[in-house]
Amino acid sequence: MIQTGLIQSAHNDLLTDVAYDFYGLRLATCSLDQRIKVWQVDESNGNWNVEDDWKASMLEDAWAHPEFGTILASASFDRTVKIWEQTSFASTTDSQTNGAGAGSPQAASCGSSRWVERAVLVDARGTVRAVEFAPHHFGLKLATVSSDNHVRIYECLEQSSLATWQLSEEVDVSTLPSASLSSSYSVAFATPTQTSATLEGASATLVAQALQQSQNPATQGRPGMGNREADGGWCISWCKDRYWGEIIAAGCGVSGAIKIIQLSPSRRPITLLTLDPSPSPVGLPTEAGTLLASDGDTPTPFAITSVAWAPSCGRSYHLIATGGRDGHVRIWRVKPAEEEPDVEGEGGDPKWSANVVADFDHHKSAVGRVEWNITGTVLSSAGNDGRVRLWKATIGNVWRTAGSIGVEQSEDIQDADVNMGENAIAK
Repeated sequence: MIQTGLIQSAHNDLLTDVAYDFYGLRLATCSLDQRIKVWQVDESNGNWNVEDDWKASMLEDAWAHPEFGTILASASFDRTVKIWEQTSFASTTDSQTNGAGAGSPQAASCGSSRWVERAVLVDARGTVRAVEFAPHHFGLKLATVSSDNHVRIYECLEQSSLATWQLSEEVDVSTLPSASLSSSYSVAFATPTQTSATLEGASATLVAQALQQSQNPATQGRPGMGNREADGGWCISWCKDRYWGEIIAAGCGVSGAIKIIQLSPSRRPITLLTLDPSPSPVGLPTEAGTLLASDGDTPTPFAITSVAWAPSCGRSYHLIATGGRDGHVRIWRVKPAEEEPDVEGEGGDPKWSANVVADFDHHKSAVGRVEWNITGTVLSSAGNDGRVRLWKATIGNVWRTAGSIGVEQSEDIQDADVNMGENAIAK
């Protein structure tokens, strides 16, 4: 059974993001009404009540691990990322800035509180579309991706005040080289703030980029691929497994591909793998049991709007979910490189590999968000069809729907099982 709760009139305009905290007892929402609201659930009756409410322009928000305190990061249309910390009137701020106790539900709910802006990060040259804190074992780090196709990694140098953040990495995802040309490739497409693959965004002004785009549009003649920011997708998700180091999945623009990027303090970031569902092999079985057209045409790529890296929970492989503007929710099974001695006569580093194990198009419209549960066993997706759908693997690793939630009370159509097997591959 799926239990739901409804928050009536949460905002006065379209909601752009919602984010649960580590414990799942608090919720941060942001909206086009330029308000941030923090809600707390009443466990006795399940009702959500506003705990804090303040004015700020933001597109997406993210909670830090409670080990570092009660901290929010917000991404905005104004190309900034802001760091917010909750302080309490009833106690000194020293007890709120560090330690797991500061982020616990008990500490957060005691007395009246207010949120203080601690830092503003202004390095982006486009709308900051996504923000996510790194797993806590890597320290207080933050990843952002913006419409200039750059992923930026920040590290907090003063956790006591949260005032100083260092830009430790700045990666142009569209031009990032792969670990091996045989295992991955990349294609750079134009966006409103990066009009060609060769344009150096750091040295070109927005005016010059706009002029160049109008004179030489890079995406004209490609049906289904727009040249507006609204047609693209920018998303990031950290690998939750500490063993593999700092690895992040990132998607930018309208390429329809997700790059698995390895970050290292001793060398420049590299692409370990590119997850790209197209071109698909001819004869790939679909949910309806039919086959794809065999005319040999390459399917039109659609922007990936959301990516979520599942907690591994002891698995020997990773699960990565993506949602796109084509209405598809895909689940990738990613196999890390095996650390074995090199066979004589075979050169090169071990390669990561991946294949699609599930591909759903039940939303029939753009997918706005995909997210895993804490054990990485249940996937949720939200689409423009107004429904949140749940997906779960059965015995034999066959992924199927586990239910759906919608505003309109309509009878759900029985969903078919999907078992993609080894049909789709990662390039």
